[in-house]
Amino acid sequence: MRALPHALPVLAKLSEEYGGNFVLAKVNADVEQPLAARYAVHSLPTVKIFKNGAAIDEFLGARPERTIRALLDRHMPRQSDALVYQALQELRGRNPEQALSLLQRARQDDPANDGITIELARILTALSRFEDAAVALKDLSAGGNDKPETVALMSRLEFTRIAADAPPAKELEKRIAANVRDNGARYQLSLRHALTGDHVAALDDLLAIRRCDRRFDGGAPPKVMLGIFNLLWDRPELVRKYRSLLYDALN
Repeated sequence: MRALPHALPVLAKLSEEYGGNFVLAKVNADVEQPLAARYAVHSLPTVKIFKNGAAIDEFLGARPERTIRALLDRHMPRQSDALVYQALQELRGRNPEQALSLLQRARQDDPANDGITIELARILTALSRFEDAAVALKDLSAGGNDKPETVALMSRLEFTRIAADAPPAKELEKRIAANVRDNGARYQLSLRHALTGDHVAALDDLLAIRRCDRRFDGGAPPKVMLGIFNLLWDRPELVRKYRSLLYDALN
């Protein structure tokens, strides 16, 4: 994001020194307000590190050169990156088992790389190997556990586990059409929506359940909503909207 003048020389110097291994991009937060809101930029300078299209690290305010250098070094290309890239290609080709094998090799070569562990847990979740995914996530560093994408993955893992035995979405929709007060079907459908990325529909269903039956499943709908907020870590405006609606439904 836009850096203040005293931070620019260090970043520019390191950009040249690292010979193209990272690209320094400056964004005017006053002009690009939607972008600043999306990535929760509340003060300047804010420097965010992106890799493969995702924000993976950041620092706020001025930092000594040695601190910035150490931060960059953590994210520089590693030998294991080639295996991770191959794994992602296999995953896009719908070969999750091959992708899993490649990631396991990458983690053996680079066990301290939290990014590999997160990708491994994501694939294990997609393969319904929930216990294995949970075990993999236990190997994350303290910093890795705090990353928004890790918290989101943990929430997704829980949703997938809960929804594992739920009927298909179309069957649930038929049940709700026949009985609009079938909160059990609506609850399962909300989990299906969350897992397919239709977060608004999931949140609306959960709010409807809460308004209809405050005691449903021991008060599970609000807890699931909080989990969905974890999935929406990069959409703060939507989270704010539904936090307000949830607050109203709780009171």
